[in-house]
This record gives sequence, C-alpha cells and structure tokens, in this order.
Amino acid sequence: MSRLRPQDAETRAQRALGADFSEALARGLSVIGAFDEQRRQMTLSDVARAVDLPRATVRRSLATLVALGYVEADGRLFRLAPRILKLAIAYLSSDPVPSILQPVCERLCRQIGASCSVAVRDGEEAVMIARAVPARPASVGLGVGYRLPVFCSALGRVLASGMPDAELDAFLAQLKPVRFTRQTVVSKPEIRRLILDVRKKGYALADQEAEIGIRSIAVPLVRFDGRAVAALNIGVQPEQVSAKALIADYLPLLLKEATALRERLV
Repeated sequence: MSRLRPQDAETRAQRALGADFSEALARGLSVIGAFDEQRRQMTLSDVARAVDLPRATVRRSLATLVALGYVEADGRLFRLAPRILKLAIAYLSSDPVPSILQPVCERLCRQIGASCSVAVRDGEEAVMIARAVPARPASVGLGVGYRLPVFCSALGRVLASGMPDAELDAFLAQLKPVRFTRQTVVSKPEIRRLILDVRKKGYALADQEAEIGIRSIAVPLVRFDGRAVAALNIGVQPEQVSAKALIADYLPLLLKEATALRERLV
C-alpha cells in the first residue's frame, strides 16, 4: 500500500470523514471525472496532472478501471469505455424523476419548437437529467449529462435559489466566477441579487451568459412537500425569440407544467 503524500494526508485529515471513507474509491472516481470534452484521451502522466495524484496511484486506478471495462487502453493513451454509461443508467433508471420529466421535455419541445431541459444541482454545476431538442437543434450533442455553471445559467440560478440562506452564503463565499461570455455576470453581489430575485419572481432568465447564442428561462420544480428538487427550462436562439417573448409566451407554459408535476415528484 502506497503512502500518502504529506499534502494528501493533510487533506484527508481535514475532511474528517471517518474511517469508513474509501480513499481508493475516491481516487478512482476522480480519475473517471478527469476525462471530458477537452480531454477525451490521456496518458498516465496527463491523468496524474489532471487529478493531482502520484503516478503510482493513478496507474493502479487506471489498471483497475481497465480490468473492470470502464476505461480502454490504446498504447500509452487511456479513454473512457462505453461501459461507463452503466453508471449513468443506474442513476437514470433508479431515480423516478428523470423518467417522469423526459416526456414533459419532449412535449414542450414539440409544442414550441425549442430545446427543453431539466437539471439538478451537483456542486457548482447544473447537470441535465432530461432533455429534448427540435429536429434542427442549435447545440448538437448537448444532451443528458451536460453541465452548466450554476452561477450564470437560468437552470443554475433557479437551483441556487432553493438553497437555505446559510448554504447559499457558503456557496457564494467559495465561488470563483469565470467570464464565459461578454455578458456573464461575475460580480458576487450581483450574482446573489439575481439568485434571490428568482425567489421573488419564480423564474430565472439568462441571456447568453453561460453560452453564446442561448437565451434561457427556467422555473423550479417543487415536489409535493414544497421542496424544490429540479429546474425546468426552455432555451432559444436570441434572434428567434426575444426576452420579452420568453416571459410573456413561454413562462406560462413552464409554470403550468411545474404545477402539474408537483404531486408526481416524490
């Protein structure tokens, strides 16, 4: 068994997660998470740098993942294997929420001819768990599993608005806003104001802040006990639908669906 580097040992001590916390599993998951659109395949050294772990540790994680079929090796290069989708399918099939919401997205998409998505919060990101796009999608390939930053997306701000005040304060305190477009709001006081504004208005509107060419409006999905569990949005191209039209024509559709779903979300 390899020894922890001093900084790793310190991090482990600070976590205070107890003896049941599996460092090996955590490292393996971090290796899986290192692969993305920009890093589709990497060498062992690339992965070690990406996850900031010793090469020996990463070598064992990769060897295990290869043996289990979650990672493929091609010479010195490693990439995720199709079996990794089993992990996503396990979530999508065990949680009834995505199966309930996918038909909603598809119905709205057909009705208005624009993309429709549902997302939940995962740390600083909103991850899509249901999505439908028209036959001529503006953003090909952005499907289930796609992630958006919480602080500057309509979906994310809706999700953040459901945090208790103390949790929201902690979220904003550690947040390091990145300017994704010229229109991205990066001022923390303004980000806070926009998130709190969702609580008053009941919706969030983001205009090309997370992505160029996408104007989006989102509402919270609240389950039967009043707890917000997800966000539902409609995304359009700015030249096709104005912000005023989104609020006047599309917001009522989202609110109607959210009301109808309240008793079905558990």
